[in-house]
Amino acid sequence: MSENEIRTVIEDWVAAIQARDLEATLANHTGDIVMFDVPPPQNGVRGAAEYRATWPPFFEFIASGARFEIVELQVTAGAEVAFAHALLYCATPDELRAHPDRRLRITLGLRAENGRWLIAHEHHSFPQES
Repeated sequence: MSENEIRTVIEDWVAAIQARDLEATLANHTGDIVMFDVPPPQNGVRGAAEYRATWPPFFEFIASGARFEIVELQVTAGAEVAFAHALLYCATPDELRAHPDRRLRITLGLRAENGRWLIAHEHHSFPQES
């Protein structure tokens, strides 16, 4: 399996989020997903059910006109595990005008399972503004 396949998984995930398609957003994740996100809980979410529950509020944010778009994506893949890090626009138009250089940082850990790459770990953060 190749870095291009991983890149496609991530790009499809971002497109599903922008489309507010919950099933497509969840499609390429492991059942034991762990996510550390910007909003609480600070201990993260664990498992598919908790992960699923985080998306409806974010989809409301997207519906308000916010962008969720990859700016930069780097992928490193082994035979069974891979990681990627990305910078994304994740803001409303007003927020982007106020902070045009601000990017959401995401690190993803992936596992190869049954011939597919699945996201097993997500860590999202924004840089602290001075």
